[in-house]
Amino acid sequence: METNQYLIDLYDHYDEDGRLASKHGSVEFLTTMRYIEQYSKAGDRVLEIGAATGRYSHALARQGYAVDAVELVAHNIDIFKRNTKPGETITVTQGNAMELSAFPDGRYDITLLLGPLYHLYTKEDKRQALREAIRVTKPGGVIFAAHVISDGCLLDEGFKRRNIDVAGYIQNGLIDSQTFAARSEPKDLFELVRKEDIDELMSPFAVTRLHYVASDGCALLIREAIDEMEEDAFALYLKYHFATCERADLAGVSSHVLDIFRT
Repeated sequence: METNQYLIDLYDHYDEDGRLASKHGSVEFLTTMRYIEQYSKAGDRVLEIGAATGRYSHALARQGYAVDAVELVAHNIDIFKRNTKPGETITVTQGNAMELSAFPDGRYDITLLLGPLYHLYTKEDKRQALREAIRVTKPGGVIFAAHVISDGCLLDEGFKRRNIDVAGYIQNGLIDSQTFAARSEPKDLFELVRKEDIDELMSPFAVTRLHYVASDGCALLIREAIDEMEEDAFALYLKYHFATCERADLAGVSSHVLDIFRT
C-alpha cells in the first residue's frame, strides 16, 4: 500500500481541531456525536480508524468508553498524545485503514471510519477499508462511515468561494460537463462522491443501513452566518439541523455525510 504524500503534507499543516471547534465546524462534530451516543452504551469498546488528532476519540474516552485509535499521519499522532488527559482509557497506534491486522476480529461495539474514505481513490481500496472495519466490529455492532459530498463542496468551494475553478476542473476532466459528477485524484486530497456512489460502494456488504445523515448540512455553505449567530440562534439552528439532517431532499447539499450501518 502506497502512502499518499499529498495527504501527509496536508495534515502536517492543517488545523483539524480548529475546524471542528469553530461554530460552523461544530455542527458536523455535534451531529456525529449525537448519533454515536444513540447507539453506544456503557462498557462498549470503540475503535476509531483514521482518528486524526483525536477529537472524537478523546470525547468518547472522557465519557468513559474504552477507545483504541489508528492514525496514519505521525504529526496527528503527536497532537493526539498531547491531548490525552489522565483517566482516559485510550490507545493510539500508527496504521493504515486498509490493513488492521493488529486488531482481532469482532472486538469492537462501535467503529468509526470518519476520515479514511475521504482519501481513498479506488473502489477496491475503499471496499478494503470497509471490509477491515466490518471485520473488527462485533456482529450487531455499528459502523459510522463518513464521505465528502461533491455537490456541497462544489456549491461552497466552487461557485460561492471560487477556491475551486469549476470551468478548469471541467476542462481537465475532473468534473463531468453534463452531470457535474466529480472525479478525484490523490493530489486533489479529497475524493468527492454522491449518494449513488456510496450505495454502489456498499452493495457487496451484508450490512443494514440505519441512517444516512447530512452531518453538516448547509453549515459550510452558510458558515459566516452561523459563526455570527448568538447562542440562542445557534441552538435553534442546531434544532433545525437535527430535525432535517436525514431528509433526502437536503442530503445532496451537505459537504459531509455519515453512513451508519449495523454489521
